[in-house]
Amino acid sequence: MHIDTLKTLATDALEELKARDVTALDVAKLTNVTDVMLIASGTSTRHVAAIAQNVVEKAKAQGLHPHGVEGGGNADWVLVDLGDIIVHVMLPEARELYDLERLWADLPAEGGVEQLRERLEEQVGSR
Repeated sequence: MHIDTLKTLATDALEELKARDVTALDVAKLTNVTDVMLIASGTSTRHVAAIAQNVVEKAKAQGLHPHGVEGGGNADWVLVDLGDIIVHVMLPEARELYDLERLWADLPAEGGVEQLRERLEEQVGSR
């Protein structure tokens, strides 16, 4: 599936269940793991889980099988790996804590993933 079509599918699935503050990050030049990250917020752990499940179901309906889903029913952060797109659905508190938008935006094109890992460790360690 073309990346723009996949991005539209995932974004529509997020919006269908009223995900908040949906943001798309183009990370293709920063990592070879994925091309786009979608980040969205839910209002409760149940809402976060339902939004992520909707992304999985919509992908499967189009014949795509997620590479993995991390998090779950009572999680404040669920990650859905669709290959070229990774979807993060988070509670606002977790989103603020990890601040993925800033972390990825500030990384240089070379060595991006290593610097991201270091910054996450610093942020988590300082709280």
